[in-house]
Amino acid sequence: MEMFGEDGRDGVWTVMANVMDPESLHRAFDGCAGVFHTSAFVDPGGMSGYTKHMASLEAKAAERVIETCVRTESVRKCIFTSSLLACVWRQNYPHDRRGPSIIDENCWSDESFCRDNKLWFALGKTAAEKAAWRAARGRDLKLVTVCPALVTGPGFRRRNSTASIAYLKGSRDMLAEGVLATANVETVAEAHVRAYEAMGNNTAGGRYICYDHVIRRAEDFAELERQLGIPSRTAASVLQSGDEDRPARFELCKRKLARLMSSRRRCTYDDYYYSVTSP
Repeated sequence: MEMFGEDGRDGVWTVMANVMDPESLHRAFDGCAGVFHTSAFVDPGGMSGYTKHMASLEAKAAERVIETCVRTESVRKCIFTSSLLACVWRQNYPHDRRGPSIIDENCWSDESFCRDNKLWFALGKTAAEKAAWRAARGRDLKLVTVCPALVTGPGFRRRNSTASIAYLKGSRDMLAEGVLATANVETVAEAHVRAYEAMGNNTAGGRYICYDHVIRRAEDFAELERQLGIPSRTAASVLQSGDEDRPARFELCKRKLARLMSSRRRCTYDDYYYSVTSP
C-alpha cells in the first residue's frame, strides 16, 4: 500500500470487511474483478496459537467468502490461499515402497487423522479449502487454490510467530517424512499473481503446491526454530532418535506450479482490482 500512497490512487484503496458477514463481504467485493482470499484465523493473544474452534471458523469463513464471490456480479475469479498442510497428513503411510511416495496437488490431508492428532491448523486449512471447492462447484466462478509451505521472508524473525508455531505442530514427523518445507513470501505472492493471470485464458486451474526449500537436516530446522524464537526441542529429538538417517517416505512435487511460473507473460497490475478482507 505504501507503493500507491493515498487510498484511491491508481485504483487501489483499503476496505474493511468481516469474513463471517456476507453483507460486509459483498460491500467489499462489489466492483472487484477478482478476490484473493489470504486471511487465516490466529489467536490474537499469541497464547494458544490455533484451536479446534478456529479450524471450524476457518471452514465457515471460506464458504461465506466463496458464496459472496458467486453472488457479487463483478467477481468472476478467486485465488484462495490454502496450505501445504492440506496435502501432507495422511492416515496410511506406505512402508513397503522402494521409493518415496509423491505428494502433489492431488493429495489431501486426512481430516480424521488431523482431528485425532490435534493438528488443528492442518485441519482448518484442509476443511476450509474443501469448503471453498464445494461452494464453487457448478457456479459461475473460477477458483484456484495455492497451497504454500511455511511462509518466510523479510521481517520473519521479528513478526508474531503464533501462526508459524501452529503450522509447525507435528514438525518432527514432517521433518522425518520429508514434507517440512518453507516458501518465501515473494514466491507465494508471485504464484498468486501468475495463477490470476493464467485464469484469464483458462491455462490455470485446480490446486498448486508452493514451496522453495525442503528442510532435510535437523540442524536446518534448529535454525528455523531459532529464527522463530522457540526452543529447539524438535530438532534435538530427531537427532537423538536417528530419524535423520532414515530415507524420507515422501517427496514433495511442485511441477505444476513450476510450469505456471515459467510463463514469460508479465503481470500488468493496472488490469486488476484487489479486495483485502480481514476478520
